Amino acid sequence: MIEVVAALIMHEDNRRILLCQRPAHKARGGLWEFVGGKVEPGETKAQALIRECREELGVVLETDEEVIDVTHAYPDLTVHLTLMRARIASGDITLFEHQDARWAAADELSSFALCPADAQMVELIQDRLI
Repeated sequence: MIEVVAALIMHEDNRRILLCQRPAHKARGGLWEFVGGKVEPGETKAQALIRECREELGVVLETDEEVIDVTHAYPDLTVHLTLMRARIASGDITLFEHQDARWAAADELSSFALCPADAQMVELIQDRLI
């Protein structure tokens, strides 16, 4: 099982959430997700999330509490995914890894073609976000 962390990044207006679209050439290409990635050995979840967002979006995050975690078995791997609240402390979003990024209202999240683990999290937290 791979330990993965993702960011629930709220827009400054506190009404929209950041989703990113995976690159076409990667596993689950073209699907949307909360930005994040693998937790490396010796890292905390918060440290991994800060590193991943700096590498993938060019922003510095401030992290907050864990919102939810799910375990999902894909055909090629099983992930334990933890979603953490976060905000952009500095920097402007630059797509170094993803092919697109969008700010979506909480009630719009399920209309995106989400990675299955992310879709599972949206179903579990949607009522709390609206």
